[in-house]
Amino acid sequence: MDFLQTLFFTFIALGVLVSFHEFGHFWVARRCGVKVQRFSIGFGKPLFRWRDTHDTEFVIAMLPLGGYVKMLDEREGNVDPQDLPQAFTQKTVWQRIAIVAAGPAANFLLALVAFWIVFLAGEKGIAPISGTVAKDSLAAQAGFEPGAEIIAVNGKPTATWSAVSRELFAYIGTTGEIPFTLTYPGSTLQYQVTVPVEAWLREAQEPSPLRELGISPPFELESLNLAAVDETGAAYNAGLRAGDRIVAVDGVAIASVDEFISIIADSAGKALDIAIERDGQSLNFEAVPRLTERDGEQIGQLAVQLSSVGRYPESVLRSVEYNPLTAISRALQETKDNSFFVLNSIGKLIVGDLSPKNLSGPISIAKIAGDTGKSGFDNFIRFIAILSIMLGVMNLLPIPVLDGGHLLYYVIEIVKGSPVSDKIQLIGYKVGMFMLVGLMLFATYNDVTRPL
Repeated sequence: MDFLQTLFFTFIALGVLVSFHEFGHFWVARRCGVKVQRFSIGFGKPLFRWRDTHDTEFVIAMLPLGGYVKMLDEREGNVDPQDLPQAFTQKTVWQRIAIVAAGPAANFLLALVAFWIVFLAGEKGIAPISGTVAKDSLAAQAGFEPGAEIIAVNGKPTATWSAVSRELFAYIGTTGEIPFTLTYPGSTLQYQVTVPVEAWLREAQEPSPLRELGISPPFELESLNLAAVDETGAAYNAGLRAGDRIVAVDGVAIASVDEFISIIADSAGKALDIAIERDGQSLNFEAVPRLTERDGEQIGQLAVQLSSVGRYPESVLRSVEYNPLTAISRALQETKDNSFFVLNSIGKLIVGDLSPKNLSGPISIAKIAGDTGKSGFDNFIRFIAILSIMLGVMNLLPIPVLDGGHLLYYVIEIVKGSPVSDKIQLIGYKVGMFMLVGLMLFATYNDVTRPL
């Protein structure tokens, strides 16, 4: 059932994204007088097809993993003389630019609308007040204390933990100092604190800046459960199963997720007595975390996926209400922030500041689609918005085969006064296809080798 739900939400998300993207091309092509021969959502055998009054064939195919808009084009075969004015290749370079750019533009518009829908219900966040500061952590060494609120990172205001994480991402892979501005309860004084870093999290897989700093929000843990247990891992061999509730380790009650993770990481090869609850019964198992190398460090690992249940104190919860007009402004800001975040991530991957192990492929996307779909409408809509932005940004990269590659050719055409030769374009498309296929295979490899 979980697999079918994941499949359902994945197809819904991809179907919406592809439809909007291709409709952008289609709508502008029609406005520019280009004859659209086919508008297809999906590949493979057509399940449904029909034609409109413009003789455009609309197709919904069996594999909804993409789509395309086929236009009348001299490069794809002979065109009747009377149809030449409707050929894509006969349009001005500015019209061709508009048609190609319309796909990514539609993705950004979709994200804007999705965020607007989400923000109509208001926005809730958690104030960046430190609940715990890990002993001997980077934050502790810099002078962080429980109760401190981060009001700015490098001078940029941070109203929530999400804002803090976003600002910290800019420092991944860098060497230098991260400047924080802190305040404490009952005081208006502001304190400047700097945390020195060196090639920070450059080799980390799924980097967690806050965990690396040693700061966590005040969270009242009610239960820590095993959401999944790898059948080849140490936990499964010890007898632990998905659904078990972790109660204590070596007789010490677990107070936080980070505490449990830290205990396991520091106990490679050491037998631990793990007390759990299962179906109302209290049980004890002896588990020996296996020595595993992660991000250049030797740590212990049980090979489990954790699921915590708890709540944040009311005092740290913040909410903002929006009306239909103010929600537009907030949606624009969120769309812009996420667009630059994706672009910044790509830049860090290219220069080596972010480990390529963080590239995710179709398996990870499907899993996130399923998880967000099952967690609620708002989360699923937000996921679609972020994925739409990623698709829009990726398509604008100047790689032949992608929309950005076509736009690059048209810019060169404007500069040199004539189109790029078919031979050069063909070579570029082959190189671009090789790059994309290689990238997809690498991302899929990351998916299947990524531990629980």
